[in-house]
Amino acid sequence: MAPRKSRIHSSEDARALARRRLPPLIFDFIDGAAGRERGAARNTVAFDRVLLQPRVMVDAGARDLSVPLFGRRFGLPFGIAPMGMCNLAHPGADRHLAAAAARLDMPLCVSSAASTTLEEMARLAGPNAWFQLYFGGGVEGSLAMADRARRAGYETLVLTVDVPEVARRPRDARNGFSVPFRMTPRAFWGFATHPRWSLATLAAGVPRPRNFDTGAFDRGASRAGADWGFLGRLRDAWPGNLIVKGITAPEDARRARALGADAIYVSTHGGRQLDSAPAALDVLPAIRAALGPGTPVLFDSGVRNGEDVVKALALGADMAMLGRPALWALAAEGARGLDALLSGIAGDISIAMAQLGVGGAGQLGPDTLFAAREAPDDGGAVPDRAALKIAKT
Repeated sequence: MAPRKSRIHSSEDARALARRRLPPLIFDFIDGAAGRERGAARNTVAFDRVLLQPRVMVDAGARDLSVPLFGRRFGLPFGIAPMGMCNLAHPGADRHLAAAAARLDMPLCVSSAASTTLEEMARLAGPNAWFQLYFGGGVEGSLAMADRARRAGYETLVLTVDVPEVARRPRDARNGFSVPFRMTPRAFWGFATHPRWSLATLAAGVPRPRNFDTGAFDRGASRAGADWGFLGRLRDAWPGNLIVKGITAPEDARRARALGADAIYVSTHGGRQLDSAPAALDVLPAIRAALGPGTPVLFDSGVRNGEDVVKALALGADMAMLGRPALWALAAEGARGLDALLSGIAGDISIAMAQLGVGGAGQLGPDTLFAAREAPDDGGAVPDRAALKIAKT
């Protein structure tokens, strides 16, 4: 019997299917954001304001999607952003993400709050696994977690710094979402009316943050200790690549680099922290300009398709990272859905490069953007192509 074809042809397909198949408590945890969720919407709308400039009669028959980073080449210009408790979306989601990262040769950020231990994820994804560190348990506890990642074989550490306090997310508050779960009447009804998810999750074991002893993880704990002094301590202790995630201000990007960060990760946490934050894509050009061409810049928040990846790279990112769409796809169809989503995004990047007359992902830059002077006046931010070109050369 031929394998079933995926019904996922876009992130929007994945989201619609995930919404049907997940209990509301779980879907809202994955899909929701801070406040009125304007920040999350702002991240996606920002991509619509950036246009690409097609070029014709250029031989772009052979296209190379690989990108250099940290002394090696990754097979794709995108990876998977850190996300906690992925197995809530689908039993074995962490394993599927690790298998995809290894097969497609792309980075996978393993969250401190992953539902699989960091040691197991390192074994499954190999050198494609990066460990994302939240500050917790004080300075010594945080450094101990980083050392645990080092001993597990991780070469790249991602310090997340934009969660000094966990933002209130109204959907989670209305649903009574907590870790561990509290069985409220609303939650019980959601689980009862989605028996396929509920039975599969019970059979696999209810997910919890596996990098912590039972009851030791406090999702709402303050992480304000991740300050500049801690970054200095971490840089002294960590021998590998160090990425600082959650940067939206050029001044912070320069300071993090001065303290030893090897790369800057531009992100608004997908709109899950500060609802009034600017769109991550809107601040990306200024951060690239502040850092110049020599410092790697990673990016997430609002990436939904291949052309979004192309736009992020053209605006100064070295690599873009996917968040919610990967979990939507897993919730919808498991490994089959994830594979369909990722292959579709990679294919659309390749097609966009052909349309732009570009043979390699590394060639995406200011010249592939529609000129600011020609852009429609819709009230949105338009990138200054000349300034970007100076920053990337």
